[in-house]
Amino acid sequence: MTTRYIPQPSAWPINVDLFSDTVTRPSDAMRRAMSTAPVGDEQKGEDPSVNALTETVADLLGKETAVFLPSGTMCNQIALALHCRPGDEFYCDRTAHPLHAEAGGAAALAGAQPRAIDGKRGVYTAEQLTEALSPLTRYAPRPRLAWIEQTANLAGGTIWRAEDIKEVMEVASEHGLLSHLDGARLFNATVATGEPPSSACAPFDSAWIDFSKGLGAPIGAALVGDEDFIDEAWRLKQRLGGSMRQAGVVAAAASYALAHNVERLADDHVRARRLAEGISELRCIDLDPNDVETNIVVFGVKWPDGPSSFLDHLVSQFGVRGSLAGSIHARFVTHLDITDSDIDTAIAAVRAMSKEI
Repeated sequence: MTTRYIPQPSAWPINVDLFSDTVTRPSDAMRRAMSTAPVGDEQKGEDPSVNALTETVADLLGKETAVFLPSGTMCNQIALALHCRPGDEFYCDRTAHPLHAEAGGAAALAGAQPRAIDGKRGVYTAEQLTEALSPLTRYAPRPRLAWIEQTANLAGGTIWRAEDIKEVMEVASEHGLLSHLDGARLFNATVATGEPPSSACAPFDSAWIDFSKGLGAPIGAALVGDEDFIDEAWRLKQRLGGSMRQAGVVAAAASYALAHNVERLADDHVRARRLAEGISELRCIDLDPNDVETNIVVFGVKWPDGPSSFLDHLVSQFGVRGSLAGSIHARFVTHLDITDSDIDTAIAAVRAMSKEI
């Protein structure tokens, strides 16, 4: 079972925060965009900033329409509830976000049963999906949905390649499965590969992107699909308490992020790779830098009392904060608030710790 490292917020001063790309703060320019955003009642479709954002996202991802939601988790849960009936089965890698970080929402809200596939660094194959499919009998859950997380977070920010997705989607189509793309870090993948976002989303019935991770907005995500799907998504948005009023204030932050913070994700990737290379040879670290494809560095820790103790020591003694990524792994995540100097500080801190054992 994957656990997360969540220290008390005021326990230690944090100088370099590599906990996640969710810790980013709005820039001054983003705050100005928020302060001047035209607003209206979002529930009634009268907020011009929200409307402009959803039109942009739908066009960018190549789908008919979009809905603005408070979080990526709500995107996932709405998609599950719309694609699956209670008792249906969906297929995902064993590291997938709904299995570890959505408070059991698949079972509690959609009544859907996950089938975890043991992929390689978060990526499962078409053959593995075929093997995992439940038989079409009255005794088994009905196979319903193929799920892909791009990038694979807990596996280390691994990129699903277009050819692998194509093969998995061919199996899904052959067996009548619907498909969903958890695109929390989709732009990290498209910036790294050069694939257009619309092409990356094309094979899927639904997809979403997050604004509050690498893009640096304080809140929000957008779910895309065809008009019928999004009409029903609005119903569940209301049911789950996700409808908003003058949401243009935060939609403006998301629009600013799309306009200014996508291509710069490449800087995060470079810094993550340099961080990995800087600590990979240390005796307390188990890491292959070649596995670092985007902005996430997941590594094994050889430390007395395990990785939690390692992370406690790292933040309390050096002000560098990371997070857990399992029982023996830790995680560093680069983002727009991390500088080259911060990477130097983090490398020096881990190197100093390595000398202590």
